[in-house]
Amino acid sequence: MLELTEVQTKAFHADGFTLLDRIIEKDQVEILRKAFDRIFSGEFETGTRPDEVNWQHGESDPELTRQICNAWKGDRSIAAVVLRADFGRVVAELMDWPGTRVMQDNAIWKPVGAKSLGYHQDNAYLHWFKPGEICTLWIALDDIEAENGTMELVRGSHRWRQSEPEGEFHAPDDYRAAMIKYAKLEGIDPEIVPVVVSEGGGSLHHGWTWHGSGQNTGSNPRRSLVLHAMSSEVEFVPEEFHQGTGPIYSRYALPGSTEMDENHFPIIWRSDGYRTSYPR
Repeated sequence: MLELTEVQTKAFHADGFTLLDRIIEKDQVEILRKAFDRIFSGEFETGTRPDEVNWQHGESDPELTRQICNAWKGDRSIAAVVLRADFGRVVAELMDWPGTRVMQDNAIWKPVGAKSLGYHQDNAYLHWFKPGEICTLWIALDDIEAENGTMELVRGSHRWRQSEPEGEFHAPDDYRAAMIKYAKLEGIDPEIVPVVVSEGGGSLHHGWTWHGSGQNTGSNPRRSLVLHAMSSEVEFVPEEFHQGTGPIYSRYALPGSTEMDENHFPIIWRSDGYRTSYPR
């Protein structure tokens, strides 16, 4: 069961993130690695293809970062982690929410030599639901060093002014450029903290915390499973379907309703004990 110490909780609120030595056990790490082998080879055991499949073995450039979004829909081993109630409880308590839903998961595999991902604030992309904020749990499936192109977090940046999406996200020439621009507006010399943890460890970060990652210049790949969580009380913002959700997530809107469909945005913990049932 995931539990945060008082020190970790205070760090999250003060810094916009907290680092975690242990989120899942090593046997669970190995199960997830095998699941990654399956999904990136096009094997989806549930019969459901994840919402975004951005890399497949034998079809895609092996030098690019591999990403699949909502892998929990296609693989039960991944679902068993993403849908954990204790993760939902911890996030809800940090964010002062009545409960937690899955907005999206990311299965990320950054091979040796893979290029950078641009710095951004997650909440800047979330105009399509309200309240438009998330909290992210990032789980390392490998021992991670700074040179592996690990995620970098900027201390205290969740208190900076809110940005709008800008610049290239995949393999930009300067992956820190947008963050540096906003740091200058704040008059701040940014303190960049790389997530350096052993397999099974990771981090929690606020949706307004600036983060990105550099090129993997190490000798090992960097795999991670990411849970982007939102409040159990979120609703679609109908007038922004065409702007924010695009062709993927707008299709999950119920006709004439702003309600979030639990089949696609499951509630993993709520203070009254309710959670979306999921077949095991």
